[in-house]
Amino acid sequence: MNTGTLYIISAPSGAGKTSLVKALLEKLAGVTVSVSHTTRVPRPGEQDGADYYFVEKADFERRVAEGEFLEHAQVFENHYGTRRATVLETLESGGDVILEIDWQGARQVYEAFPQAIRVFILPPSREALRQRLAGRGQDSEDVINRRMADAVSEMSHYKEFDYLVFNDDFETALGELIALFRARRLRSEAQQQRYASELRALLEPAR
Repeated sequence: MNTGTLYIISAPSGAGKTSLVKALLEKLAGVTVSVSHTTRVPRPGEQDGADYYFVEKADFERRVAEGEFLEHAQVFENHYGTRRATVLETLESGGDVILEIDWQGARQVYEAFPQAIRVFILPPSREALRQRLAGRGQDSEDVINRRMADAVSEMSHYKEFDYLVFNDDFETALGELIALFRARRLRSEAQQQRYASELRALLEPAR
């Protein structure tokens, strides 16, 4: 069976990761995003089970103790975790899975799945990143300053990733991300499994 590929996509807050992944899903079949568990409060418009599984801290800690998560990390004051069984089921069925996680989670997942493909999304500049964070209109100046400091810390781990995508022009960045997925699907091992009968027919002796 042709198993899927696990993609780890990380980025500092405001780099456009969520928008890029959403657009990727609309253009490329056979890709899903793993829905994480989190202890944070839902934002307006978010739905439980679609955006995140929203759980209480005690429930999250129980799941950690039982080894349910492939990775888990604390981001700001909240906890996030990826359910191991869901990811494995999708990969084994041949689907590609995206994990939208920070560098801490990426490091944990890569230790367990060294075959995972790691992608880091970057903004074109600090100025552009600040403008994007401020443009949300949701946070105070103090919060934006803290998020900027956290973003710089996050970006310092870019060398731990296999691919870097700079999100200066959205369509260009999206095209690069799609190209990465398509190229991965064309690797020899995957194509041999996908086109096994066609390859046999091409190489069988002439009659």
